Amino acid sequence: MNDNTAQPLWQPSPERIKASNLKRFAESLERELGKRFDDYESLHAWSCEAPEIFWAQIWRFTEIRASRQWDAVLSDADQFPGARWFEGARLNFAENLLRHRSDKPALIARLENGARKTLTYDELYQRVSECAAGLRKLGVVRGDRVAGFMPNIPETIVAMLATASIGAIWSSCSPDFGINGVMDRFGQIEPKVLFGCDGYFYNGKTIDTLPRLEAICGKIESISQLVVVPVVHASPSIDKMDRAVNWAEFLSTERGAVLVFEPLPFNHPLYIMYSSGTTGVPKCIVHSAGGTLIQHLKEHRLHVDLKPSDRLFYFTTCGWMMWNWLVSGLASEATVVLYDGSPFYPEPKSLIDLVEQEQVSIFGTSAKYISALEKAGVNPNKTHDLLQLRTMLSTGSPLSQESFRYVYRDIKADLCLASISGGTDIIACFVLGNPWLPVWEGEIQCRGLGMAVEIWDDDGRSVWQQKGELVCIKPFPNAPIYFWGDPDQKQYRAAYFETYPGIWAQGDYGEITANQGMIIHGRSDAVLNPGGVRIGTAEIYRQVEKLSEVIDSICIGQNWEDDVRVVLFVVLRAGLALDEALRARIRSTIRRETTPRHVPARIIAVTDIPRTISGKIVELAVRNVVHGEAVTNTDALANPEALALFKDLAELVS
Repeated sequence: MNDNTAQPLWQPSPERIKASNLKRFAESLERELGKRFDDYESLHAWSCEAPEIFWAQIWRFTEIRASRQWDAVLSDADQFPGARWFEGARLNFAENLLRHRSDKPALIARLENGARKTLTYDELYQRVSECAAGLRKLGVVRGDRVAGFMPNIPETIVAMLATASIGAIWSSCSPDFGINGVMDRFGQIEPKVLFGCDGYFYNGKTIDTLPRLEAICGKIESISQLVVVPVVHASPSIDKMDRAVNWAEFLSTERGAVLVFEPLPFNHPLYIMYSSGTTGVPKCIVHSAGGTLIQHLKEHRLHVDLKPSDRLFYFTTCGWMMWNWLVSGLASEATVVLYDGSPFYPEPKSLIDLVEQEQVSIFGTSAKYISALEKAGVNPNKTHDLLQLRTMLSTGSPLSQESFRYVYRDIKADLCLASISGGTDIIACFVLGNPWLPVWEGEIQCRGLGMAVEIWDDDGRSVWQQKGELVCIKPFPNAPIYFWGDPDQKQYRAAYFETYPGIWAQGDYGEITANQGMIIHGRSDAVLNPGGVRIGTAEIYRQVEKLSEVIDSICIGQNWEDDVRVVLFVVLRAGLALDEALRARIRSTIRRETTPRHVPARIIAVTDIPRTISGKIVELAVRNVVHGEAVTNTDALANPEALALFKDLAELVS
């Protein structure tokens, strides 16, 4: 708990707790197992101590559809990696997302140019039927790869579900990826079919992607068919493109097709995700259908309190795992709201307009967006009717204390603000929100059910209210099944189990609080170490965000005189200069709220900060540039040209 916060920012009402899915789940445990839990901590402890019983109850409570039940919930539980989940079960991921059939909206899609489209659950089922038949006609079978170079639109979801219904493996990139970035990803997995868009809208511009599609197909020989989805043109000109067919033609030949859901093992591969690739060729992380499904159902139903009456929105692209997480909302029979475009176009309030107009009840976004919204002076509490909005989700980076206060002051007071953290590695969360618990300033509410998360010090000891490595000490069903092209699991083990054998190390530097919540202090590999004291970069960002003059920042450790010194780069508001008075304000703000060790030795103004395509700052890449070392894969960056701003700076040679 923050020393300056005597009371939580928000507390759920007794009525809200009583009406929650989590309450219904706890009542089912008492009714069926005779287990009574009076608080969340005891429930969480039991879920980790009895994983076989807990995950079996999640399966039953969420009513997972399967053609065959399991023989054993968990085998080889002492092996991590190596534990096996729900052996003998046969299910299909797509069948579970298409379980509901009616004229209720399944998808509401908006584009930046104002276009709006809806698909009912019946219509979605029919589109998936037609798309799956088209894929089968091309010879796509289980285990084949199907890729999407697509914006966040309904057709992307249709193609993914059709792929999953067959037992093929889906992988996607957003269309803002460059050709080399796509080749680094799809080139490794060799897809048989590529779904691509003719273009997309962003920040008032129309971007043509047909030349990139043509180049991608020319480089990846495994692609036997390119399906072009019209986004910016009604009829894209593809006559001269090799192996290309229009989306409508691809579907129209299969009208009235019957959708067949292949019964597959629990650990059958569903998705291939990618590491950021900022330090080399991206790792291809393969996730299972069963693990993804049961974990997303648990998180949506119990932690987000998602219900069929909800409208779920997350601002994401198809190159970020939050897209996969969002789409799984269909398994809870909710309406999923999609948006593709800039969140700040044509105005900073544009995304809030969408939340109001589409009556979004669960709104997910990034911590960076919330901070930018505040600095843009947007005050939805006074300008918008957000009556339906009851939960706000934030991820991508740690949410600052200032952003917590902004949400409750200027967006909505009666709101569960759920900061969540996990990642591409697990396609889910380790720590996240909770409809039973209060929200404390600067803290993630809780550790996820069934996730045996601890914080360990350098000696591998579990610590409380101390900073250390975030680890998970027991297997969980949504751990990756393998890395593509890593048959002996060397890369897989090195990525998560090298630090503590048999223990998953996420690579996050965090702290369990007195409230049993979590604070993420940054990535472990970006931890600063001046004078031997470990400092998470997020500790500095939280203070810098308080300053209205600073709109963005990045912090690194520079090797200096046999030690490390802290260097802070800042992007200032237009028209402002970084003078000594502002430097002094920045330093005093950081010193007052942290320690003298946190105070940067150098503060330098830059005009831009490099980020990955999913919006995360790249501290390691900046550190490499500052030290004159190569950045091996700039195609993973949305703005690689920004790296040049950090090269050979005179301020860093003295």
